[in-house]
Amino acid sequence: MRTVLVALLLACGGPSLFNVRAPEPGLLRAQTAAPPAASAKIWEGRNGEFEAFIATAPLDRFEEIPIGVTKPRRAFFKPGGLLESVAWKVLPPGRPKGYWESYKSEIAAYELDKLLGMGMVPVAVEKRWKHEIAAAILWVAPVNSWKSVQARPKPEKWNRQAVVMKMFDNLICNKDRNLGNLLVDDDWNVFLIDHSRAFIESKDLPVRMTRVDREVWSRMLSLDEPALAAALGKWIDGRARRALLARRDKMKVVIDGLVKTSGQDLIFIQ
Repeated sequence: MRTVLVALLLACGGPSLFNVRAPEPGLLRAQTAAPPAASAKIWEGRNGEFEAFIATAPLDRFEEIPIGVTKPRRAFFKPGGLLESVAWKVLPPGRPKGYWESYKSEIAAYELDKLLGMGMVPVAVEKRWKHEIAAAILWVAPVNSWKSVQARPKPEKWNRQAVVMKMFDNLICNKDRNLGNLLVDDDWNVFLIDHSRAFIESKDLPVRMTRVDREVWSRMLSLDEPALAAALGKWIDGRARRALLARRDKMKVVIDGLVKTSGQDLIFIQ
């Protein structure tokens, strides 16, 4: 649209197009190139900085969030800090409505994301404020809903992230993935939120896989009890960690079967 407006201005009020010397190719590209898409992944390469700020910065006020079965709130920091707000989830570990719920699972999902090098789960830390203990999760913005971008042409990075999401949900046994907990920014980064019901002891794989990200799968294969205990031991217990490894092994059986049937070139993406 910007390029069209410039052309109209030149045609209507500027010098004759025939008398204007053609710009250098590089200059033309600079003038007509679209502005870079906005990325909401503001913590990339700065995880420790954001973790420390969220954990220690005082909160200023709360707002109710009208959606979400776990009744999260939005907690705002005082103006002028590193971050404006976080999602605030006070969910003591237990089964209040028949489903496992825990604020600790939110933090475990973020820590596992770091261990796997995914960069898809926003920063989440444990935070104590007055009488509450909660998972404080970076409020990702600006973003679009998953549903709102379905009709748009998508880059290759979209396909890879969709594959990684399915692998991740199988690994953590996340049976609660829905359109409401998938966010997409204008740079086509996909963000995975709401993992309070994950990391259960079930050995089920809730998602059907047809493709596999080779790099992430290599990291999943390298997981063992000591690595999980070091990264997630504060957030999930030994039974949950052993169940995660059992699901990983079950994923390997499925992936090996896919490769045997279709070949590595069709199953693995780089």
